[in-house]
Parts: sequence; structure tokens; C-alpha cells
Amino acid sequence: MKLVKSLLLIPVLAGVFSCKKSQDIATTANENRLATTEATTIVVAKDGSGNYTTVQAALNAVANNSSTRTVIKIKNGTYKEVITLASTKKNVSIIGESATGVKLTYDNYASKINPATGAAYGTSGSASTFIKAEGFYAQNIVFENSSGPVGQALAINISGDKCVFNNCRFLGRQDTWYAGYVRVYCKNCYIEGTTDFIFGPATAFFDGCSIYSYGGTALTAASTESYVTYGLVFNNCTVTGASGVSTVMGRTWRPYAATAFLNSSLSSIIAAAGWSDWGSSSNDATARYREYNNRGAGASTSGRVSWSRLLTSSEAANYSNFKTVLKTTYASSPVTDNWDPSIVIANP
Repeated sequence: MKLVKSLLLIPVLAGVFSCKKSQDIATTANENRLATTEATTIVVAKDGSGNYTTVQAALNAVANNSSTRTVIKIKNGTYKEVITLASTKKNVSIIGESATGVKLTYDNYASKINPATGAAYGTSGSASTFIKAEGFYAQNIVFENSSGPVGQALAINISGDKCVFNNCRFLGRQDTWYAGYVRVYCKNCYIEGTTDFIFGPATAFFDGCSIYSYGGTALTAASTESYVTYGLVFNNCTVTGASGVSTVMGRTWRPYAATAFLNSSLSSIIAAAGWSDWGSSSNDATARYREYNNRGAGASTSGRVSWSRLLTSSEAANYSNFKTVLKTTYASSPVTDNWDPSIVIANP
């Protein structure tokens, strides 16, 4: 398949040219081509039938700071590579060939020594995939950290704003999914892990997602800033786990942790207390743990900690609307930009 290049800025002869790119052309000049009004499409295939054989090479070829979308189609296969989408590679879509046939994986973990530095990777540096650019979209992608039960080991580290994941899977154990001071929307995704495997300060909306626990202290560990209204919001989700598991929905990584479960199915793995203050009672006055209209063996609130609460119906109407949750930037003085992730889902 051909790579569509930028319009040549020649007054008389302007046109769109296609050429098959070989992997050794990823030069600085190539990466800084002017964006066009047409979406650029790149194909990645391990067998060499596309433009690139690695995902990272395709990402490197994306034009910097483009206002138009670049679509990277990835053919089925397991791609073992640490992947970084640089902050300048904006508005990128990666779309897998089939629902579960494309896996992006690596096996770093927090205490593993990075041979390039001689120091441990640390939690944030252990990710298999780093998303640093805004406007990222992923569909039909499996993000995995394959290191197993070795402590903190991220499948993904998200630091770009307005990221969308549609029908993706996040596989790992401790600290599988992390997002920073940004907004994220996950639709029909699967996330698994042990301890705190969905964590960070992000405002993130999980819509119709499946959450699976292998056992550990908590599903989530939010570190929401005090000036942010919404943290981790789970709506119409399903929570299950391995046999014999007992865990809670969240624990306070930081004092103003904000997490809500609404209209969701909570299995018997959820302990009666529901939530944890991480052993610090001072967090009880500041944590924002909310529930509404959940069902299942773990949904009873009769034994919940006294400092969590049920949402009112009017509050729940806001929490269950992703456009409301995600409409402002993550900032102490937020800007209302009315971000609507359904737009990129409809036209990825």
C-alpha cells in the first residue's frame, strides 16, 4: 500500500503523490513534511507487505504537529517493541486488522535495570507503550506488559490529552494502565491486573469496559488533583476476577482521589468496605469515592466505609455523561473546550 505524501507547494503543479517508503527514509526532513487536508495512511506489517515492519518506525514517520489525522493500519501480529508516540506526533490513529490480532508488548518492569542508564526503569519508565501526544486514537489494539507478577509494570503510560481507546485490551499485573494530567476516553475496553492496575491523576471515562482482577489491594489508585471535579469514572462497566479474589474498587494514592462506579455490574470480588484510605485516616475527609445504581454481589453499600457516598440522581446524570466529564481541560483554571471523543470514533 502506498504512503500518501504532502501536497507539493508549487503554484502551478500541486498534487498528491504516493510512493512506497522504505524504512531507511525516516529522516528529519521526512518527519517534518507539511500536513495536508487529506488524512495520511501508513501500513505496518511484520511480513514486509506494508510501509514499515515496526510500529515505532511508522510513528517516527508521522509529520510533526499536524492538524490533520494520520492513520496507521497495523496488520495482525505480535510486535515486541517499546513504543513511544512523541509529543509532536499529534492526531494519530492506530487501527488493528482484527479485534484481538494485534498485540504491542514488552517486558520491562520498575526494578529492572535499564542497560542504557544503569539505573532501574522505575514505575513510570516501565511501560511497554508511551503515548505523549494529544489527539491519539487506538482501535482493536492489545497493549501488554508481559513481565508477569514482578511488581510495577505498565502496559501503557498516557501523558497526551484527549486520547481515545476503542475496543482495546490492556494486559498486565500490577499498575497495568496509567494516565497523567490529561483526559482519556475508553470504550468497550478490557483491563486486567492485580494491585492498583488502573491509576493516576487523569480524568478518564470508562464506558462499557470489562475490568478483571487477579487479586490485589484495589482495582484503582487515583491521584486526582483537588481542583479537578472528575477522576476515574466507570459507567456501564463489568467487574469480575479470579476465583477467591477479594479487593476494593479504589484506594487513595493521593488525598483527593476521585473515583466513581455507576450503572455497573460488581461481582463478589468487591469487599463490603468497597474502598480504602491506604492506611491514612486523614484521606477520609478529602477522598471522593462515589457509587450509583450498581448491581451484582459486590454492589451492596450496607458495609461501605462511612466516608464514601452514593450520588444523587442529578449528580449521576452528570457523571454518566462522558461529554460532561471530559468537557474541560485538566487545569486549576480549566478551559471548556467541549471535547467529544465520539467524533474520532465515528471517523477514525
